[in-house]
Formats: sequence, C-alpha cells, structure tokens
Amino acid sequence: MISSISIKNNAPLEKIILGIDPGTNIMGYGVIKVTGRKVTMESMGVIDLHRCKDVYLKLGRIYERVIGIIDAFHPDELAIEAPFFGKNVQSMLKLGRAQGVAIAAAISRDIPIHEYAPLKIKMAITGNGQASKEQVAGILKRILNIQETSTVPYLDATDALAAAYCHVLQDMKPFHSSGKPTSSHSWSDFVRQNTNRVSGMPSPKTYTSCKKLLK
Repeated sequence: MISSISIKNNAPLEKIILGIDPGTNIMGYGVIKVTGRKVTMESMGVIDLHRCKDVYLKLGRIYERVIGIIDAFHPDELAIEAPFFGKNVQSMLKLGRAQGVAIAAAISRDIPIHEYAPLKIKMAITGNGQASKEQVAGILKRILNIQETSTVPYLDATDALAAAYCHVLQDMKPFHSSGKPTSSHSWSDFVRQNTNRVSGMPSPKTYTSCKKLLK
C-alpha cells in the first residue's frame, strides 16, 4: 500500500494562473490550472461594469471583484494584457486605470504579475499577431476542450484566458518522463508529442517563431 506521503511527493506540481483582459465596461478573466504538463481551464467570465457610471466607483468595483476572484481560486501568478496604444488618449487613460487597479489587487495578495502585449498573446495562441478575437477564442476552445456550455457571450473572457495561456507557454518547458526539464527538447517536439491538444494549431515551425518572439 502506497502511503499518502509517497503520493504527495510523486504528485506533479500544480500552478494556478489568473488571466485578465482589462476593460472599463467589461473586464474579462480566465483561470487556468497547470498540473505537470496538463493544462485545464478552471473558470472564465467577465466583470460587467456597464451599470456603474461613476468612474471612481467603477475602479472600486474592479478592485473588489478581482480580489474576490483571487480569494476564490488562489492563483500563483497573474497574466494581464497590456493596454493597446491607440489614438484616443482618454480611452487609454481609462484603460490604464482599470489595469492598474487589477494589478494593485494582485499586489495586495502578493501575487507575481506578468504583462503581455496583445501582439505577443495572439502570436502565442494563433501564430498570427493580427488574429481576430474570434480566432483566438476558437483555438483556445480546441486546446483546452472548452464546451459551448462553459462559454460566456463576451470575447473579453477568452482574451483573458489567452493571456493566461500565453504565460503558460512562456513558462512551460518540455519534460522527460522523469519529470525533469531538459533543454534538448524543442517546441516542435512539444507540438508533435501533443497532437491531441494542438489539433488545428499552427505548425511546429510557427511555434519556434513564437518562442523567439516571447523571449
């Protein structure tokens, strides 16, 4: 009979990643669990801020909700999408405030923060930095086996999930069967060994390019 201590010592390491897509009216979030080399979606959704008209109350609401999500799932790290630099300065200011409040919530719980540009996230998921939100969502559904019943009517949620998965790809390294990382394996090897998880995804060559971009 195997003792509980042995089971614990041999169990694969687990990590919870919280992804956030900042927004002033709709803020998306996605939670991913990494167990060894297995990646699963734990939850995804949105924080709907349409009814909150006061800008400062809205920021307070963002803080409260992000804290609530953190306390519910106890993420080890936060992956957040960086604001897209457009021509509308006021929109950028509002979006930056929303992102800053979400980051402050993570800091208050001592959670490491990782910021990714929209281009890097799209490249990591689809191999195309100009991919649409719909393309990102479609590929994530296949990778993470997300059922239609689990989706929400906003692409902000899958964008947040994409930020989390981008961080997983950034952080993940192929493993030997012994569980020890090795530098001899490439991203091409990872794709070939996990065809059931990356069906319909870009070629191993694209993944190699994505890895260079994400460095």
